[in-house]
Amino acid sequence: MTAGATFAGCTTARPTASTAESAAARRAIVQVLTTQTAAWNRGDIPGFMAGYWKSDSLVFIGRKGPTYGWQPTLANYQKSYPDAAAMGQLDFSGLRVTLVAPTAAQVVGRWHLARPAALGDLQGYFLLVLRQVDGKWVVVADHTNSQ
Repeated sequence: MTAGATFAGCTTARPTASTAESAAARRAIVQVLTTQTAAWNRGDIPGFMAGYWKSDSLVFIGRKGPTYGWQPTLANYQKSYPDAAAMGQLDFSGLRVTLVAPTAAQVVGRWHLARPAALGDLQGYFLLVLRQVDGKWVVVADHTNSQ
């Protein structure tokens, strides 16, 4: 008798998308962020929130800890940024989009809010998890920090 085992059937393959599908997904994800930036910069927090999953399962993790749900996340944004001056002008940079599955991705990047001198600029980094829900890419988890 030999003391060995064969695990031929035990490997798992990750589903992969074609290069064209991956490129299209990345473009669609960047477009979500571009649309969010435009909404923010015109003072439209609900428009900005359109890029988030409208679900009680959405999670946003910021300096005060996790917030669950689309509506509480919207309320937090509205409380923290009550007017256009507080909102400033948003800019994302250094985006790194990684597809982890054909319908799931993560984005790492930097955010910057240019605001009036009296309020001061804000900036930090973020990690977003996006999923394709009903054919649309949406942020399902957001971990944002500020410096």
